[in-house]
Amino acid sequence: MSQKDTGAHYEQQARRHLERAGLIFQAANVSYQSGEIDLIMRDGPTWVFVEVRFRRNALFGGAAASVTYRKQQRLLRAAAIWLAQRDASFATTPCRFDVFAITGSQLEWLPNAFNAD
Repeated sequence: MSQKDTGAHYEQQARRHLERAGLIFQAANVSYQSGEIDLIMRDGPTWVFVEVRFRRNALFGGAAASVTYRKQQRLLRAAAIWLAQRDASFATTPCRFDVFAITGSQLEWLPNAFNAD
């Protein structure tokens, strides 16, 4: 399985998990020059931007630890563009940034993992 196929598989797994938790799917793999958003969901009135990470094992901290400050900044920039295209912003629209980490077979959903402040 290619790296792209692996990513798509785990993004689909994350999407199913989040939908079972009550979130509503809006978009996937939204890409801009500044970064990519793996999943965009709705949780009531809140836009949820989700970074999905997979690691085969917990060496070097596992999947959650791989969401670096730089990666967070890229996701924040992409989300700001996505919101602006809808005449919205972080200041006017409830939103949060979740991480869905898969390390081996262990799933970990981290709601509000970081914010736009």
